[in-house]
Amino acid sequence: MFRFGRIPSDGRHFGNGGPKNLHDIPPFFATLPTTLTMADTAEKFLKIGLPKGSLFEPTLNLFEKAGYHIRGADRSYRPTVDDPELQIRLIRAQEIGRYVDHGFLDCGITGKDWVAENGADVHVVCDLPYSRATSNPTRWVLVVPNDSPIRTVKDLEDKRIAAEAVGIVERYLAANGVSAEVEFSWGATEVKVPELVDAIVDITETGSSLRANNLRIVDVLMESYPQFIAQKASWNDPWKRSKIERLAVLLKGALMARDMVGLKLNLPEAALESVSDLLPSLRKPTIARLAQEGWVALETVLTERQVRELIPRLKELGAEGIIEYPLNKVIE
Repeated sequence: MFRFGRIPSDGRHFGNGGPKNLHDIPPFFATLPTTLTMADTAEKFLKIGLPKGSLFEPTLNLFEKAGYHIRGADRSYRPTVDDPELQIRLIRAQEIGRYVDHGFLDCGITGKDWVAENGADVHVVCDLPYSRATSNPTRWVLVVPNDSPIRTVKDLEDKRIAAEAVGIVERYLAANGVSAEVEFSWGATEVKVPELVDAIVDITETGSSLRANNLRIVDVLMESYPQFIAQKASWNDPWKRSKIERLAVLLKGALMARDMVGLKLNLPEAALESVSDLLPSLRKPTIARLAQEGWVALETVLTERQVRELIPRLKELGAEGIIEYPLNKVIE
């Protein structure tokens, strides 16, 4: 079976102090596969990196909604997909931007934060606003214990800070004219303050873990969503660009359909104006006359939250045959 080369464990492969040229890149794609997938035998294919880790399951679900069925992702870094023009590589989100930048991948999905941390020179195809737990963006936040005297970034002068995104923190301090020591953290960053460091910069969606550890947020350094990025040479290739753009349309459509449903119903024509006023939609609802005189069929798209409020009111207005159905994609 195909195996990737080992990545150095000292953190040099991303962030500050990372490789400066292609010869320093770990041999991630150097090993040739001993087995072939459909994409290996296709005349043209797109090599895409998907994030391993906290975004893994949400990303697979997004591709499923977009119509791509990925198999073997739980046991292989090189899963199969039912599109012979795609080759998928599962890689840590922290590294995808660098591999796209250097051309080992044509495109990939990774956080805006890791593109910034790596200084990756890539083309941003589109933002994909989803995350591991909620639909909210993740935030890189400056955090201290509740009883810390640190109140603003200026109070960090000559202090020690632990963070995984060292580059983001150093640029933030420089922008605020603060000199402090920033050390790389391998994880469990919240347990290091106050015994080992004066403050930390950590990533959060809801802040619940920070509150549970008796910590408070001093400042937000940046907000981040996943981004669909492309290597610039691949973006300039007509076939690859077309493939990337078509994939982006489907992924954005799948995200647009999140928490949305379709609604069909029949109602007396006399109640049409009242019902139409109740129904928010991407456009005006679709209306068709039924064979039964005086009745019309109505179809629209709205959120699940809106549906739970609307259905009882629609029933009161005489609607019948109300059908709610799920949506995989909504393309604007």
